[in-house]
Amino acid sequence: MTAAVDDDLWSAVGDPIRRRMLDLLLADGGGTATTLSERLPVTRQAVAKHLGVLGRVGLVHVTPSGRERLYEVDEAQLARAVAQLASVGSAWDARLQRIRRIAETIQRSRES
Repeated sequence: MTAAVDDDLWSAVGDPIRRRMLDLLLADGGGTATTLSERLPVTRQAVAKHLGVLGRVGLVHVTPSGRERLYEVDEAQLARAVAQLASVGSAWDARLQRIRRIAETIQRSRES
């Protein structure tokens, strides 16, 4: 693989609520825990905890905005995550192709 896999990053995006949060933040150009909680099936406090996880792995940046905090997706970190996913997918595609070739060889030898 060309990109090292970051387990903390993948643990963070492994949660469907956090993935939905990232989708909303990307679509809206940012948001607060309050605005996100209005669109998700979890409380504002749960949203804040999820944002904390995303922040620790660098997927979101936070900027104070009055009494709220504005969260935005870090596009460079997201691009790194996408590159990791592509790398892992490519490695698994190669492994599966090798398994397929072995299975075909075994099948041909049984037919002979």
